[in-house]
Amino acid sequence: MLKRLLLASAGALLLMSGVARAEIDENYRMVLLTENFPPYNMAINGKNFAQEDNLDGIAVDIVREMFKRAGIQYNLTLRFPWDRIYKLALEKPNYGVFVTARLPEREELFKWVGPIGPDDWVLLGRSDSNISLNNLEDAKQYKVGAYKGDAIAEHLQQQGLTPITALRDQLNATKLVSGQIDLWATGDPAGRYLAKQEGISGLKTILRFDTAELYLALNKEVPDEVVQKLQAELDKMRKEGFVDDTLNSYL
Repeated sequence: MLKRLLLASAGALLLMSGVARAEIDENYRMVLLTENFPPYNMAINGKNFAQEDNLDGIAVDIVREMFKRAGIQYNLTLRFPWDRIYKLALEKPNYGVFVTARLPEREELFKWVGPIGPDDWVLLGRSDSNISLNNLEDAKQYKVGAYKGDAIAEHLQQQGLTPITALRDQLNATKLVSGQIDLWATGDPAGRYLAKQEGISGLKTILRFDTAELYLALNKEVPDEVVQKLQAELDKMRKEGFVDDTLNSYL
């Protein structure tokens, strides 16, 4: 009798577990936040606030397809500034933010899905610049512009530099050509794309100092089942060529 009761209890627990899992699959909804970071995330109208279908970009297209295939509901918003949406993803249980670099100092802060795309880190100079650098140490004598709150700006600070930060990365393109800064620390291809939008071309790569992979960062409270399902779908998309095709369509 005791054995039958134990088996019945175990069966009930398994059934309840299955119901709970189905409940997550059917009703769970995430809040996804992003910023204007062309060509990965962009508001179609060029403004600093957009929702749902009013966004495009490499990462937006990949994330949409990933969630569609995983069958997970979400709301998508592009907001400003980055510091704010990054903080929300850290604090809110069902929130995620993209795209962001997966760095050792951030590893335990989030659950990660990716990589979504590459992001080389470079110091750009004007077309007529005669600056020559072997490493970041050499850059300390120059005025270096960076994007406030960005992983690149954080990295420069850790290396002993004091970047001059801007609230929008494309502002650094105009600051560079006007001589307000000597070098622009940014991502590649993102920096060149942003400069082009400002009518600026011909910038030189003075130093390529690091490479990062860009990810979807999820709050630590997001269920592991959700994270695993999203990662599995992204892996399938990469094997099928969807990720590379999306990258090439913008670049």
